[in-house]
Formats: sequence, structure tokens, C-alpha cells
Amino acid sequence: MTPLKLILSDGAKAPSYQSEGAAGMDISAFLPFGEIAIKPGSYAAIPTGVSMEIPEGYEVQVRPRSGLAFKYGVTVLNSPGTIDSDYRGEIRVCLANHGNADFVVHDGDRIAQLVLSRCERAVFSFVNELSSTQRGQGGFGSTGTR
Repeated sequence: MTPLKLILSDGAKAPSYQSEGAAGMDISAFLPFGEIAIKPGSYAAIPTGVSMEIPEGYEVQVRPRSGLAFKYGVTVLNSPGTIDSDYRGEIRVCLANHGNADFVVHDGDRIAQLVLSRCERAVFSFVNELSSTQRGQGGFGSTGTR
């Protein structure tokens, strides 16, 4: 297990795994001064009251909760979002409402999940050509749907 150092605002909930096999830990809204309504077609940055120190060589990905997406059409706008290891501010989750009704976020609602992932930095090697593959330069949709 990899330790994460957390600072919680007074009354904020710590991220938590909801089952033994969960890959992501749920993170909750921190709205001590009232709820936020997100209109259909709109988005909002929701505070969590959580700041963390992520070890170098790791990132934390912010991902949607499947239940919110399926039931309400609510997702994380920049999914997956990345929290870099050198960021020390409060985590805010950009929720987008693709549903047909206002989506109201209340204090303490679980709004997204966080996944700790190891990541490496690339070292670039500039060349004149790349190796060939069967796919080649085929882009969007080039492999079909079946």
C-alpha cells in the first residue's frame, strides 16, 4: 500500500474505499454553506475539503461514479482528471450534468472516485521515422466496431 498524506477541512470527509475490492476511493462534496444545483448542460467545480500529498512517481486520477452517470447523467467533465504529485491545493471535482433535470449536490454526497496510479515521465527520442504496424496511421474508427 502507498501512503497518502491528507489535510481535511473541519467537517470534510476523508476519501474512502467502499468495498474490499474497490480500485477507486470515493470522495465527497464539502459544502458547509449550502448545496449546489447543476443545471442540465452545465457544470460546476465542487469543493471536497481534501488536500493531499501524492508521492513522486504517482498521480491520482479523478473518475466518475458509475451510479451518478447511469441514474442522473452526471459525470466528471475532464475524465479522468489528473492530480499531479506536486499539487498541494484543495481537490475540486468538475461535475457535468448531461441529464434532463437539475442535479443537486449536498454536503457529504459522494461525487467522484479517486484512483492512485503509478506514472512515469517520458524521455523523448527524436527520429526520422517510426516502426510500421498493420494499423499504421489509421485514426478515429479505423479498426471498426466489430
